[in-house]
Amino acid sequence: MSFNTFGQLFRVTTFGESHGPAIGCVVDGCPPRIPLTEADIQPYLDKRRPGQSRFTTQRQEPDMVKILSGVFADEATGRQVTTGTPIALIIENVDQRSKDYSAIKDIYRPGHAGYVYDAKYGLHDYRGGGRASARETATRVAAGAIARKIVPGINVRGALIQLGSHKIDRARWDWAEIGNNPFFCPDAKAAAIFADHLDEVRKRGSSVGAIIEVVAEGVPPGLGAPVYAKLDGDLAGAIMGINAVKGVEIGAGFAAATLSGEDNADEMRMGNDGKPRFLSNNAGGVLGGISTGQPVVVRFAVKPTSSILTPRRTVDRYGNETDVATKGRHDPCVGIRAVPIGEAMVACVIADHYLRQRGQVGDTPDWPFKKPVG
Repeated sequence: MSFNTFGQLFRVTTFGESHGPAIGCVVDGCPPRIPLTEADIQPYLDKRRPGQSRFTTQRQEPDMVKILSGVFADEATGRQVTTGTPIALIIENVDQRSKDYSAIKDIYRPGHAGYVYDAKYGLHDYRGGGRASARETATRVAAGAIARKIVPGINVRGALIQLGSHKIDRARWDWAEIGNNPFFCPDAKAAAIFADHLDEVRKRGSSVGAIIEVVAEGVPPGLGAPVYAKLDGDLAGAIMGINAVKGVEIGAGFAAATLSGEDNADEMRMGNDGKPRFLSNNAGGVLGGISTGQPVVVRFAVKPTSSILTPRRTVDRYGNETDVATKGRHDPCVGIRAVPIGEAMVACVIADHYLRQRGQVGDTPDWPFKKPVG
């Protein structure tokens, strides 16, 4: 299986399966002398960790990360810092239940990747989805924790803004509310509605989708390239690489099609700091594939979890028609734990483009330009 690496200068290679002994990643391209310990990474893994509420899978994985390489003690400060060499991270799997899948090992679960894995490779790991499991995304979250340390002043935050047909009220958006509910929801009233709705969905053995919004603040202008390395294009590709994601939009996204040219244009004035100030952000912080200095806004849709108790029509590996109902431990809404994953992928892409910009241009040009004399 090829293509387990993403990024150009900040490169992340992940490995492992859902029911294997461990999962992990190798982060290459991280600059040296950046303070880094397991304690810097663990809080982000704790956000994604399963079994924290009745609304997520009850698989009990501590997701404790270990740094195997790429760090050393800085004699000047005594702190552990990156060395500039590959950083290897590993997370052990401790609560696998492969027997939950033995009864359906030859049956394709609708919405899952079993059939296409067989069609491509001639075999697939049916235990929890194997390599296609969302379990793999824990390693991306770990890599994202490192990426956040590369870009000075960056702040990447995500929120679940829609669960099924229920949406938040943006007038009640409060980032501080994110940690007060199990949905990473910025609207306390909507979070209560989400809880009631998901309880009903969970009790009938079904699932529901969600929409997540990730906002990256402190992104400097100039990241990205105008043709084949657009910042928004790489962001969209990274987000689409997350399990169960079926749609991505930047800024106003699809809603831009309903706006007039006057409304969609992000008008500009000079700010008190001598830098341009945008009066709106329909572009989502990216123009012509290059960051504007505004917050980068990415929104993505996650489909309902395909593992449900309701029997669904399918076929098996041998061409027989049958029905399948998936037992075991599954998220009634996988979109909840996709919030920290989306944050991580955005952080990784921005860190990669930050290093690309630094490598090609070095110091950014002074702005505003001085008008030629004569």
